This record gives sequence, structure tokens and C-alpha cells, in this order.
Amino acid sequence: MFSRHSSTAHAAYHDLLRSLQDDAVSDIRGTLTRVERNGKSYWYDTYRIGSDVKKRYIGEDKEGLRQRLDQHKALKAQQEDRRRARTRLVRILRAEGFLGLDVSTGSLLSAMAASGVFRLGGTIVGTHAFRLYEGELGIRYDMDMTAHTDDIDIASFSRLSLVLEDAASPSLEDVFNDLAFAAQPSLAPGRAWRWKQTRGDTLVEFLTPSFGDGETLRELPALGVNAQGLHHLNYLIADPIKAALTYRSGVLVQIPQPERYAIHKLIVADRRRSGRDVLKSEKDRRQAAFLIDVLSEDRPDELRDAYEDALSRGPKWRTRIEASLSRMPETRRLLEAV
Repeated sequence: MFSRHSSTAHAAYHDLLRSLQDDAVSDIRGTLTRVERNGKSYWYDTYRIGSDVKKRYIGEDKEGLRQRLDQHKALKAQQEDRRRARTRLVRILRAEGFLGLDVSTGSLLSAMAASGVFRLGGTIVGTHAFRLYEGELGIRYDMDMTAHTDDIDIASFSRLSLVLEDAASPSLEDVFNDLAFAAQPSLAPGRAWRWKQTRGDTLVEFLTPSFGDGETLRELPALGVNAQGLHHLNYLIADPIKAALTYRSGVLVQIPQPERYAIHKLIVADRRRSGRDVLKSEKDRRQAAFLIDVLSEDRPDELRDAYEDALSRGPKWRTRIEASLSRMPETRRLLEAV
């Protein structure tokens, strides 16, 4: 069973998220340009600095973004009013019992957002994404369900990162240096994909889908980093959604769809079979069971589509999902009923 946040908290969260999305298009400097690539359309802010023409990626062409772009001049004029309103909304959410962020995590994710990580396709995955479904779904978590983690996992498609022709600014190297993070050695010399805070335990890892037999390192040009390739990750981060961090006056980030997160956890739980991974596997199953319980009631159609999508991807996918569900009879029953 699960409990819900009040209607006040639900409304405050979505007001916060809407305001952050409004702010994301309020700093347009020049001309709006729509570019077609590989069957998709992307919006850019094209402007001049001296004799150089710059193109800043805004986002994929979708109805919500188009509506905001049509109003970008009015949105720019209201920036300060929105900031003050967001600070008030964050106070309301804290008073309503929303999960908070420690200063270290909040400042890091805020700096990454400011550099463009999430605008350029970066998606928070792992427990930090799970915590953010509190606002998206309007549900309360108990402390055991959201045990604190010092790991921050950011995933992105390598091909999207190449197509965007834009880059994080300031660079992530500068962001990490400013916050006292050091690159960690990898099996590929000179190609770091993990950064650890030198005065704390926070670890940032970059991940990307792997479509071949191996799970090798690949470049994320837009973010200026390398990323560890992982199977099944393409399913998780397809069509991510926006989310709001309740840090300072709010931070706009990106997370997977909750139904995809839940089904993906069934898959990765079966991949973890030894040592410390056994505890992580149990955590994966708890998170999947919790979200499937919520989604089977609130979003059964989306949950069914995500489940059927994963099952359709081949026998290895079905085997891993079945292995997890064999240990989760109530979750199996809920999935079969949607």
C-alpha cells in the first residue's frame, strides 16, 4: 500500500515544474530556428557574438515547447516574479513533507543543470530518479524506500549527443573542478566516465545505451564526457520527462518515464547476482514493486504499454523480467491484470 501527498502539494509541485519549464525558454537571445535531423525536429536559439554565429539547443519540437516559444518575450519579462513564486512553492512542498536534497547533491545537480546537461539530453537514472517520482505521481515515500545514496547516475544517447551540435557551458570538467570532483581511473586510459568528490563520498557516473555485444565506453560529445555502455538502457531513457528538484527556487532536470523505470528495474534486478549486487537487486525489486503498485492504479494503460514493449524486445528481455517476477507474485498479479 502507498499513501499520497495532499492536493495542495500536488498542485504546488506541478506549478513549480511549469514555472521552471517557462524559465527554460525565457533567455532566448536571437532568432528561433527549427532544424530537421533523422526524422525529428529540434529548436535552436541562433544569435551572434561578434562575427561568430552561435546556436544554442532549446529542445525537441513538441507542442508544449512550441507554445512556450510563442510566448518567450512575455516569459522573459516575468522571470523575477516566477523566481519568487518558485521559492514560495518550494517552501510549501517542504512543509508538506516532500523529500529534500542535501546541499552537496543539490548544488551539484543545480550546477549541472546550469551548464546544460539536462537540456542537452542528460537524464537522471537510479535512486535519485526514483525519489523524483514523488512529485510526478503525488506519492509519499517511507525512509526505507528512499535510502540515501551518494551515487548520481546520468544517462544519455550517444547519437543524440552528437546530433545536437551544442555543448555544455561551462564544461563539466570546469563544473567538477569547482566542486572538488576528481576523475576516476578506468580500464581505458585517459577516458574517464566517473567522478568522485574529493571531500565527500558523492560519485557521478555517466551511462549510455549499448546496442552491440559489448558494454564499452562511448563519447557523449554534447556533455564533453565518456559514458559506460549498458544494455537495456535505451528502453529506460526513451522519451524522458521533466522533473523539478526542490532545491533553492527549484531546478529543472530530466528523468525516465516512471512506468519504464519500473519495468527496467525488473530487468536489472536479474543482472545483479553476486556480492554487493545482491543487496542492490533487492532494492531494485522493492522500487519496481512500489511503482507498479502505484501505476497499476493511476496509469494502467501506460504501465501495460511499457510492459508489453519490454516483452516484445526478445527472449533475453523476457527471461530477465520473468526471473524477477518469479520472486514477486503480487507484482506479477498486478501486471497481468492491467
